This record gives sequence, C-alpha cells and structure tokens, in this order.
Amino acid sequence: MFALLLSIAGLVAFHAPTASAIVSENATVAAPATVTAPALQEHRLRLFHTHTNERIDIVYKVGESYIPSALARLNYFLRDHRTGDVRAYDPREFDLLEAIGKKLGRPHAEIDIICGYRTPWSNAFLRARSPAVAQHSLHMQAMAIDIRIPGIKTSVLRDAALSLQRGGVGYYPGEDFVHVDVGRVRRW
Repeated sequence: MFALLLSIAGLVAFHAPTASAIVSENATVAAPATVTAPALQEHRLRLFHTHTNERIDIVYKVGESYIPSALARLNYFLRDHRTGDVRAYDPREFDLLEAIGKKLGRPHAEIDIICGYRTPWSNAFLRARSPAVAQHSLHMQAMAIDIRIPGIKTSVLRDAALSLQRGGVGYYPGEDFVHVDVGRVRRW
C-alpha cells in the first residue's frame, strides 16, 4: 500500500502544471524591464595657463566622486611655474572654478590661470616686488588661484565669485584678474 501511494504521488508531481506553464496558458508576459541608473553628472574644467601656455580640458569628478588621476593632472598643471614644484590642491577649488563658470552662464568657458600653486620661495619672490602679495597666501597651501575668463569683465567675474560665498575673493582690476580661494569668506 505504501508503494502504491508513492507511485500515485510521483505521477501527480510529474503531471502538475508548473508556474511558467500556468502563466503561459493564462497571460502574456512582457520581457523584464531593464532598469537604467541615471547618468552621473560629469564635472569638467577647461583651463589655459598664461605662464606655461599649456591647456587642459578634463573631467575631474563624476557625481560626487573625484577622479584621482584627473586631480593629479590638475595639480601638475597648476604647479609653481617658477620652480616646477607640485602640491595637491584642495579639490573644492576646482568645484569653485566650475561653479563660477556656471554662475556666469558659461559652464564650459576656458579659464585663464594667472597663478596657481606657489612655493614659499615664489611667494617671497613676488612679495618683494608687490605689497599686495600676502605673506601667508593660500596659494602656498594650494587653496587659491588667480583667474580671468576671456570675454568677461573682471568686475563681473568678481561679483559672480562673491555671490557664491565659498571663500576669499580678491579684485585686481589693474592686473586684470580675480583671486579666488577656498579659505574663509572675505573680500579685498
């Protein structure tokens, strides 16, 4: 009797419709939808160094993630052009440059770099020639850049940088550039 029950159970299991058979007989099933994650925003800078005549056009950040190799290339690009020394920049400075371009409605404009990183020697060299150079300049900490954007008045560039409230802004109309840094908010 036990063997007979096992045989009947096996036949029932063998002939029982599967879930896929039930679905295919009773409904039309669409192919599974492909879920695509939204594209992460690329953060790009286009820079021209007025002392080295070098240009760089680089995506330095995707979404909220900085790209280490891009940061290394930017650090080299912004090296002290007098000594060749390189220092790792505070990446917030790159975000500030990008934000200034967007604020001006020129997000992909090429930005002229007048001065990036300075060694203490370069800072002292400039300070001996101009009282406007700060003794403890944030250029020496790779937290400041002097810039201009061709086609934009420096007063307009200054106002855009000031409106962001992300650090110090120095206005040098006679030399035709604006200093922007990621130190405390201040102006001169």
